[in-house]
Amino acid sequence: MIAAVDPLNYAQAIVLGVVQGLTEFLPISSSAHLRIVAALAGWGDPGAAFTAVTQIGTETAVVLYFRHDIVRIARAWLASLPPRRWPDDPDARLGWLVLLGSVPIVVLGLALEHPIDSAFRDLRLIALAMIGFALLLGWADRRSPDDRDLVDLTVRDGLIYGLAQAMALIPGVSRSGGTITAGRLLGYSREAATRFAFLLAIPAVLGSGVYKLKDIGGPDTGTAWGPTVLATVIAFAVGYAVIAWLMRYLKTGSYLPFVVYRVALGVLVLVLVTSGAISPESGYVAP
Repeated sequence: MIAAVDPLNYAQAIVLGVVQGLTEFLPISSSAHLRIVAALAGWGDPGAAFTAVTQIGTETAVVLYFRHDIVRIARAWLASLPPRRWPDDPDARLGWLVLLGSVPIVVLGLALEHPIDSAFRDLRLIALAMIGFALLLGWADRRSPDDRDLVDLTVRDGLIYGLAQAMALIPGVSRSGGTITAGRLLGYSREAATRFAFLLAIPAVLGSGVYKLKDIGGPDTGTAWGPTVLATVIAFAVGYAVIAWLMRYLKTGSYLPFVVYRVALGVLVLVLVTSGAISPESGYVAP
């Protein structure tokens, strides 16, 4: 077992809150960035619980930004109850597909809770996931016909989106990156793929954050309530600004800058680990 590390303090929480807010919605993996920044700074691994809880802040930003869409979808979904047949209303269908697409990450998140908290946080695995899924995103973005919108979503597409989102249980894959990649492979426009990725994340991220609240402040977590709450609030404020910027950017921009950045960061982490500059388990306390 690696020696215990000092618990997260307020200064570190501010930095990690900004990192969480900046990276949650970009297809570059916020969980990987929290892990990598802490390792490079010589801090302890903030842990899966800290990551999950601070994502409550960024996901609250999603709810606020897309509040009109969410209210419209929720009303249409409620009007479709009890479900006698597949609804004709595209908003009602979207509500059902968000729920359907959330099932894989819930099932796998509970089944793989131990490796998520331990083995999946190895910096070598994170770096390889950063590189591999960056190249997949770049390829998908270039080959997509870019001619489908959210009204075209099917049950099959919802399940594929959900399985792609579940891959983000490995830090480095990126929740938004995985689902956006799936959407692009299915032919959805950049804006449509990104919008559904954000909507799909709401149940899973909020649920995961609430579930992990039980691990904050525990003797073995290294994360106290005060710094965690501070980081969550900062992540909310920064995340809201990032959503607004990203949705404007995607009207004309591509994902190529994010692909290049992910590959460069992944290679850097592998070089640092291979050279012995940082340990692949840096800051991790084995359970």
